Amino acid sequence: MSHQHPHPTATPGGPRPASGRVPLSVLDLAIVPEGATGQDAVRRAVGLARDLDRLGYHRVWYAEHHLSPGVGSASPAVLAAAVAARTERIRVGSGAVLLSTTSPLVAAEQFGTIAALHPGRVDLGLGRAFTPPPGEKGAGAPRRARPATGPRVVDGLYVPGAPPADVNDSVLRERILAQKRIVGASRTPASFRDELELVLGLRAGTYRDERGTSYVSPPVEGADWDLWVLASSAGESARVAGELGLPLAANYHVAPSATLDTVAAYREAFRPGVLDEPYVVVSADVLVADTVERARELATPFADWVLSIRSGADGAIAYPAPGTSPAWEDRPEAERALVADRVDTRIVGDPETVVRRLETLRRATGADELLVTTATHDADDARRSFALLAEHWFAGAPAVGDTTTATPAVAPALATTR
Repeated sequence: MSHQHPHPTATPGGPRPASGRVPLSVLDLAIVPEGATGQDAVRRAVGLARDLDRLGYHRVWYAEHHLSPGVGSASPAVLAAAVAARTERIRVGSGAVLLSTTSPLVAAEQFGTIAALHPGRVDLGLGRAFTPPPGEKGAGAPRRARPATGPRVVDGLYVPGAPPADVNDSVLRERILAQKRIVGASRTPASFRDELELVLGLRAGTYRDERGTSYVSPPVEGADWDLWVLASSAGESARVAGELGLPLAANYHVAPSATLDTVAAYREAFRPGVLDEPYVVVSADVLVADTVERARELATPFADWVLSIRSGADGAIAYPAPGTSPAWEDRPEAERALVADRVDTRIVGDPETVVRRLETLRRATGADELLVTTATHDADDARRSFALLAEHWFAGAPAVGDTTTATPAVAPALATTR
């Protein structure tokens, strides 16, 4: 199999804003709120992208989620193509195409087609999806839960303990397996490295399989897109991204307990390949409002939404309205433990507070770029959040030598944003 890659390229980041801060980008899930439809969510996502283009965000990526009532982003390539055609400057892409449901060839051809029409504006982000292990034998077999580990503070960044998790939970496991059957995810992926090298080889026009047979994909060969790897742990994805010299997106918004280890594993494994030097994007859940009090009010449904993702039989629920969720202290302890890592690391507040905490995230992780995602019930609140953040991130340089701790040594949400 050919392992040849294009010559090393410049970093995939855009020019720094006038403020001197790193570029800021957006991950959009096309949230479906209670009382709305998936069609509404898709239309709003395209409208939001026009705002992001005007506001100065560097790129907008679309996630791949199937059969989740609260998430309308199921086809990243289609959304990226629609948005590219309706915007002028912003890069578009996937965060990420999941290789358990889409072959690397098909993903590369989809995004190669978009790049042919919008060269220099397309990102192909690939990720491995979780596959549940074989179930325990016997109805009474003990569960192997992962105990929560203690939180820590690193260079001002709050790093929570990992939530207790049971990979053999019968409800979660059956939900994933049922979804795979309905989605038709029957392919057996090759190793992640082999799948990435297939994409790179097809783009370079050098791909041969293990028998020496060469293959050509016209939409992929010479395609003007950037290939990205998304990772939520220090495992195979981060390591392979480093070994191939690819840029990495580390998911602080999904697995905040593992982000520093993910970035470290990538940097340790990095060898010049597609890039000469490592390039890291770090994601974060963000919600900005005009006042801290208003931001906290809008943030209250988030715990219910995360709980549905991690424990519900149907996946992400339609996003609830503020004021409809139980108070944090009224929740069972098991519920709080399951979602506390994400609730406590969500960056909620007025613009000054959020910018300060994002600067801490950037400093602690060494991120070259930040990727923010925002979930609200009212789409206008999300649009306002992105507008306020852009106004304060892109204008006004940070003070020279400023090492203000953006996140206190206790989780900021513990008593204020839940």
